[in-house]
Amino acid sequence: MDLHFSAEEKALRQAIRDFISENLPGDIRDWMRLGHTARKEDTVRWQRILNRNGWAALSWPKEWGGPGWNAVERMIFLEENYLAPAPELHSYNITMIGPVLLQFGTEEQKHRFLARAANLDDWWCQGFSEPGAGSDLAALKTAARRDGDFYIVTGRKIWTSTAHHADWCFLLVRTNPGAARRQEGISLLLVDMKSPGISVRPIISIDGSHHLNEVIFDDVKVPVSMRVHEENKGWDVAKFLLGNERTGIARLGKSKERVNAATVMAREVNASGRPIIEDAGFRRRVAQLEVDMQALEITQYRVVSAYDDAKGSGRPDPLSSALKVRGTELAQATTELAMDVAGPLSSPVWAQELAAMSGPDELLEAASGSTGSYLFIRAASIGGGTNEIQKNILSKEVLGL
Repeated sequence: MDLHFSAEEKALRQAIRDFISENLPGDIRDWMRLGHTARKEDTVRWQRILNRNGWAALSWPKEWGGPGWNAVERMIFLEENYLAPAPELHSYNITMIGPVLLQFGTEEQKHRFLARAANLDDWWCQGFSEPGAGSDLAALKTAARRDGDFYIVTGRKIWTSTAHHADWCFLLVRTNPGAARRQEGISLLLVDMKSPGISVRPIISIDGSHHLNEVIFDDVKVPVSMRVHEENKGWDVAKFLLGNERTGIARLGKSKERVNAATVMAREVNASGRPIIEDAGFRRRVAQLEVDMQALEITQYRVVSAYDDAKGSGRPDPLSSALKVRGTELAQATTELAMDVAGPLSSPVWAQELAAMSGPDELLEAASGSTGSYLFIRAASIGGGTNEIQKNILSKEVLGL
């Protein structure tokens, strides 16, 4: 395949780069350059700016507010957005529930939810994992009992990202506990998070952030009209959701941005009386990461170039598992690089003490932020399908073992 970008693709990249440069609010850019994760208000502001330009719903057709881009064009946008750095699009809205409703939703559901999802008027979360059903998702036990025009939902979900912000949740539930196969008794519901009987309990992760939650459903009434697709066919919807959009799964743009940030920091931090940027070991490490990222980028082009041809098959390219595994490893390696450059300054306690003595300092804040990035990305090996499960997929589907 030809790995060179066409003239049209190069022009699109420049247009995206110019737009981000001119429209990304400076306070958001500065916050994220210091290694911080985007706050809810940052994500909302930026997604609405993109939506006014028709770019927020990047994988949706034009008739539903998307730009009509192909997979390679979407990848170009994602990379430029990461490199800015700008907040990521809220994936639960854009790459999950949006495509699901386009594929399986009723006309009423599409008109009610899609435009609001694109503009982040509604913030969605995903209710899939449970204490005993993570990688083995079909083992879920959260039950939905039919009662006239409603389902009565009872159960627990865990590791629910941003549930404390969410207005709505797309929820996998068991509607037929007696099904011959576990996958045949599952349905997908759209649940208003303000419904009586829902409680959200925070889970504070090792980086000190509140991103994850446990969500309890205690006899929650959900209208039958909020079921997506047929009853007991939710497994088909879940497979589509998990395999639908793999363009940005490697998050290479973010890894590149972290290497750039580490290199900038290395010009200011000294070791043995010289800037770290002059250290041969550091330069070899950066060079190796850049080679590894380029190798993965080529694989990503191979996967996404075939994506549109297979779109709608409901079966993702198994090589997308390689993107996830290697992308995770590189993301972790790049955040580790930044933290190593920061050295003792990466300790938030020490950075705070130095800042208290000398006043605010961008280097100290960036060094301290590198620790949060490093700790947060450790969980990437688990989220989105554990790397061990991805390796099982590769061994079976690619290697035929």
